[in-house]
Amino acid sequence: MTHQSQRQKEKVKACNMKFTCITVLFWPFSMLLLLDKSQTSKIEVKCNFTEKDYSLIPVGINNNVTILDLSYNKITLNVTDTRVLQKYFLLTELYLIQNNITILHNSSFSNLSNLEILNICRNSIYVIQQDAFVGLNKLKQLHLCQNKILQLNPDMFMPLNNLKLLNLQGNLISYFDVPQLFHLELIILYGNPWNCTCSLFNLQNWLKTSNVILENENITMCSYPHSLKCYNIKTVPYMAECYSKFASSITEDLYVHFQSISNSTFNSSLNNFTRNSEHEPLGKSWVFLVGVVVTALMTSLLILTAIKCPIWYNFLLSYNHRRLEEHEAETYEDGFPGNSNSLPQIGDINSEDTTVIFEQLHSFVAEDDGFIEDKYIDTHELCEEN
Repeated sequence: MTHQSQRQKEKVKACNMKFTCITVLFWPFSMLLLLDKSQTSKIEVKCNFTEKDYSLIPVGINNNVTILDLSYNKITLNVTDTRVLQKYFLLTELYLIQNNITILHNSSFSNLSNLEILNICRNSIYVIQQDAFVGLNKLKQLHLCQNKILQLNPDMFMPLNNLKLLNLQGNLISYFDVPQLFHLELIILYGNPWNCTCSLFNLQNWLKTSNVILENENITMCSYPHSLKCYNIKTVPYMAECYSKFASSITEDLYVHFQSISNSTFNSSLNNFTRNSEHEPLGKSWVFLVGVVVTALMTSLLILTAIKCPIWYNFLLSYNHRRLEEHEAETYEDGFPGNSNSLPQIGDINSEDTTVIFEQLHSFVAEDDGFIEDKYIDTHELCEEN
């Protein structure tokens, strides 16, 4: 019995030694985890600058700020304000309630990748550019209530992959096309002049088929047409033509989608071509180039024709040499002496000289070589030569 008890004690001691070794090894790691948790709890920095009559976002704010409240000022969120906001990349909450913001420009919050709540209610926003929310990948709540927004491009919400709440209350929106891959949990739409015609059918279908909650559904009423003012936008009845239009719009969207995919290769090659070029606009220089090329080709063709085919310009010659036939030579000999006008009148020559000249001419004709004699040979030259 004593031997067994000793063995049990030794086992207990061995287990205790193992436990102490394990605790000693993992103690630093546990301390590091505790330190990390304490540091994360200390990182949260709040800065409240409400009702300070600021026209610009102040520059001297702590760069480690995580919650920034700039409500009830005169900030316009211009280019200068956008540059200042880029420094506060640790922001998780930004409040710009009741300022003088009218336009949300592209990339206004591009460096705020940790932002989760953005509240820009009670401003005078009437334009939101398409890339205004680029970079807000972690944004969960977007409040745009009580502004002057007339319409919203659904593509502007595409960068907001984690958006859960969208507040559009109190604007001038009459219809709203739901963007693709829109996974909201809560949406606020009351206080807008909704036009409950077929243009709003897509929104109603999305509200019914998705899991989104429409806050204050009972007061989100139709404003147009007058006969449907007693309905809210989720329960308003639609005519059969709206369903057909909805089906056709779906097919059109699918067609455009697949067409864009099929043309992606062509577009990429076209982009490469335009990238290699200097992006010079096409004018009328190509017309001039074509004219020069055609003129050069026609001129070359004419020159080649003139060289290779010389027969055509033989007809332009006014004097052709040809060999006389025998009967033509005899006729010429018979007719030559009788033609007194053919011989030129020569003054100051006696009859004997004339007889010699005639005999010489007659002997020349008898020895003709078959070619036409030139009648314009000067007789004085013949006399001198003889």
